[in-house]
This record gives sequence, C-alpha cells and structure tokens, in this order.
Amino acid sequence: MINPPLSALGRYNKGFSYLPVMIRLLFCCCLAALAAPANGQQQAVLTSLFADWRRFEQPPLLAGAPDYSQEAFARRQPAFVTLRQRLQQIDTSGWPLSAQADWMLVWAEMNGYDFNQHILQPWQRDPAFYKVLWTERSDVPDHEGPTNHAVIELWQYQFPLAPAQRTRLLQQLQVVPAFYQQARRQLTGNARDLWVTGIRDIATQATELADMRQLPGVAADAALLQAIDDAIAATTSLQQWLQQQAPTKTGPSGIGKEHYTWYQQNVHLLPMTWDDEVLLLKRELGRAWTALQLEEQRNRHLPPLPEAATPADYARLADSAARMLIRFLDTAGMVTVAPYFDTALRQHLGSFVPKEKRHFFWITAHYDPKPLYSHFYHWFELARMDREPHPNPIRRGALLYNIFDNRNEGVATAVEEWWMQAGLYDASPRSRELVYILIAQRAARGLGSLYAHANMMNTRPVAG
Repeated sequence: MINPPLSALGRYNKGFSYLPVMIRLLFCCCLAALAAPANGQQQAVLTSLFADWRRFEQPPLLAGAPDYSQEAFARRQPAFVTLRQRLQQIDTSGWPLSAQADWMLVWAEMNGYDFNQHILQPWQRDPAFYKVLWTERSDVPDHEGPTNHAVIELWQYQFPLAPAQRTRLLQQLQVVPAFYQQARRQLTGNARDLWVTGIRDIATQATELADMRQLPGVAADAALLQAIDDAIAATTSLQQWLQQQAPTKTGPSGIGKEHYTWYQQNVHLLPMTWDDEVLLLKRELGRAWTALQLEEQRNRHLPPLPEAATPADYARLADSAARMLIRFLDTAGMVTVAPYFDTALRQHLGSFVPKEKRHFFWITAHYDPKPLYSHFYHWFELARMDREPHPNPIRRGALLYNIFDNRNEGVATAVEEWWMQAGLYDASPRSRELVYILIAQRAARGLGSLYAHANMMNTRPVAG
C-alpha cells in the first residue's frame, strides 16, 4: 500500500513529512508496472468516496449563507474523521500509477480542509475571503487563494437573463447581506496585512455591484435592482466596519515556515521546504539577471523594440502576436494545437492601455505580447477542460485548495522560456530580453511572498 500513516490524516500534524510518502509512491509506481490490474471494485469505492467527500466539503447554510463558525466545524468533525478513515481503509496495492494518483489527490484535498480549519482559517483572518462577486473568469481552474462557497461567477451569466439564470442570480445576491453579517462575527483575526489589503477587495466589489445596474435588462427588473442595492449596502457597510477595525490589527499575516512547508508537501504535493523554495528562487533571480545582461550585450547594436503608442498600434501588434504564436506552436510541434486554441487566446488579447496606467505585465505586452500570450497557455488548458472533460470525475473539475497551482502556474510560466529557446523569437531577438525580465520579476515576487509567509516582511512603514 502507498497509504501514508493514519497520523498524517488526523488533525493537522505539523510533524508529518510528505517526503517518505513520495518515496514510497515512486517505489510502488515501479512495482505497479509489473503488478496485476487494479481492483476495479476498490477504485469504484474511491470514486464513491470522492463524491461523498465533495458533498461534505460544501459547508452547511446559516440564513442561506455558508456557515464558517467554529460551532459548525465542530459539529461536522466526526463526519470528516469518518471520511478520512474510509480513505485510509482503501487498499491501493497493485493499483496503476494513475489510480494511485487519484487516491493521493483525495488525500491532499482532505489535508487542505484540515489545514484550513485549524491553521489558515481565512474566514477569521482574511477579509478578502468574503469577496463574492467575480466579474471575470480566473485563468486557472479555480480561484487562486482561499475562496468562500457563496461566490457569484458573473461572467457565467448572459444578459439579458433567461428565467432560470435570473432566479439563480437573484438567490445568490440575496445571500450577501446575511453572509456579511456573519463576516462581522467570524472576522476575529489579527493579521494586519491581510486585513488592510482585504478592504480594497471589498471596496472594489461595491463598485462592481453598482456596475451591474447597467447590464442589459437589469434596469427594468425591480427585484433584481433591489437585490443589487441590498448587496451594495451590505458590502459598503462591511467595508466601513473593516476600516474601523483596521487600526486594532497589529499581528503577522504569514503562517510561518513550518506550516508553509507542511502545506506545500501535504496539500500541494510539492516535495520542497520553505528553505528549498527560497534557494530555488534566489538562483532563478540570479540566473534571470545574468541572462538578461547577456541578451542586452548581444543585442546592443539592435534598435529598441517599438512600443504600441495608439489603440490601432496595439490591435495590430496583438493580432500579429497571436497568429505568430499559434503558428509557431503548430509548425514547431511544441504542442498539439486544437482548433479552439486560437479562439481561447483571442478572447484575452487585451487592449491598448495609456502608458501611465499600465501595470508590469501590460508594459511588456505593449512591446511584444508573445511572452504574455505564452503564459496564457492557461486559457488553452481551460478550454480543454470545457470542451474535452476528463472521464474520471476525480480529475474532471478543479482540485480544491489550489492544489492545481503548481501544475498550472508552473507550466504557464515555464513555456515562456521553453518556447523562446525553441525559436519563438528568432526574428525578434530583443523580445528575449522581455522573457528574462518576466522571469526575474516572478522570482523576486516569489521571494517576497515566501518572506511574508515567514513573517520576515510586512507592509508596515519603516521609521526613519
């Protein structure tokens, strides 16, 4: 069996390491190639358990809103323990690698629930957890970071609304006031940075809710307008309360090195420690800076890249970049280009942004969008999930607790350099400089995130 010790599936245990489990998994994978086919009945048991687990993971409701109170978690704990025990009792001996991986994914999701319940507790520490309105689709299978169970995916709605969609949206909006009353009770944490930055997300939501009034068909729907107004009032009230409480928040926001390492190894299934990741990112930052200097030296006699200065300039640049990228992927044999790749990419080409308003990534895109569009490999993968859903229910949708991030973000970031080295910029050498600038920025940003998790860095102003 590859099953880890039962202690690892009990209440959060910071002493457990995923590394022995990984070693056992790799060893058993070698044996699996020679073993008999997996027990179909046992795999069916895992699929059934997965369905039960996902139903359990949805929290109970309080006044129509998900209940994140300590009392609710305590009531549900016996059922959670039973689910873990059922998982541990499944004998995976002789299973093929893919089936063993399915078992590990369910195990990791349960670890994520346990970790959130006892350590991360975003419903107590992070006001941004209570953001409910999402106007655009995330570029990964699910939202990055902890997200509540009452989210409104506005991008999924077509306006004017069909009757069924109207009913659903109305119900979702009507939950917001009760949910935000609960937020005031649950937000008892002292994480200063999370608190301060979370206020921004709640304030932005009030604006986005107000913008909903202008969507086709909304102005003529009195009930929908009332629900929107009630949601705006609740959101604004929560924002004001958060601002009032902010001066009292003085504590750290990071979870610490030990907790971070446990989470990475046992939830995200990444066999690295906090220190390992710091070392890796320092090396990446140094590598990127060195490579950038070499590229600049090699290109010193070339003219600088022209910058899109008008909307028409950007439209031409974006169209050309999209066509070149898809053609390169196809002709170079980098990936199997599905018919929907071009459509998926063109929905996210962006538009001209005045120079003074561009953030980091769109600054690079106004010189050459191909590095950023390479990262948009995300959208190819999401299109594949939509159009070619996996037959295995465990793998069909988004994994919980952001387990997908290493896979999705890792590949999307890696292909920027892979495709560069394979020849994407042979006709535009200075674009290679943009790729290394992107790598350096991500490495530096990653180090900042790691230092923040270790409570070595915060947003408090430095005196003097």
